Amino acid sequence: MDMKAFSLEGKIAWITGASYGIGFAIAEAFSAAGATIVFNDINQELVDKGLTAYAEKGIGAHGYVCDVTDEEAVQALVKKIEAEVGVIDILVNNAGIIRRIPMTEMSAAEFRKVIDVDLNAPFICAKAVIPAMIEKGHGKIINICSMMSELGRETVSAYAAAKGGLKMLTRNICSEYGGHNIQCNGIGPGYIATPQTAPLRERQPDGSRHPFDQFIVAKTPAARWGTTDDLQGPAVFLASDASNFVNGHILYVDGGILAYIGKQP
Repeated sequence: MDMKAFSLEGKIAWITGASYGIGFAIAEAFSAAGATIVFNDINQELVDKGLTAYAEKGIGAHGYVCDVTDEEAVQALVKKIEAEVGVIDILVNNAGIIRRIPMTEMSAAEFRKVIDVDLNAPFICAKAVIPAMIEKGHGKIINICSMMSELGRETVSAYAAAKGGLKMLTRNICSEYGGHNIQCNGIGPGYIATPQTAPLRERQPDGSRHPFDQFIVAKTPAARWGTTDDLQGPAVFLASDASNFVNGHILYVDGGILAYIGKQP
């Protein structure tokens, strides 16, 4: 096998919401594989934070302010990227939000907001890049799904609905545009150790693990939380020519949670 198939040399990759966290880790991996990195975030403060973080890693990323739920703004941003950097070869729909609210206490407006960011925005961004991918003759779209694309859980009705919808959007983009040599796949992260989940992993005053930490480790055959590094290899694979016959697939990077029923009490 020619290992050059995993190279992203000469590719332009746009990762939404990639100032930090999972998006940043994926961008870092893409850069190491040779890609030029473009990212956006919701405000200038986050973009500046991201640019500083990329510079510290020696990555010359291009950062833009854009609300990915605004179709006109996204279309304008794609044109700007094409003019200033080049045609986008790889799109990673990473930007997302979650609202942990019991369903009967959640307003319709709060529900719609999650759907807007986590499902409508990937549709808007994919719609914006697909025409140029068709013209160029290739393209890669990676949607950051979730285990909640398959499972339900208390307080995440909107998030689960959005991520379930994103799984089906992924399959439909594959169905509609696979004939144009466009591959659309998803990554479904498990529970990942990030600054946002740090409070759930803090040791208790008596030295014991946080109850949620205990729950996750017990439910994960790998017996640990994932790291953002665990997502880098799968992302590079799905962005590279090595995955040219992989389409409409959701790759769950979850340490085995979805395969495991759990221990008998």
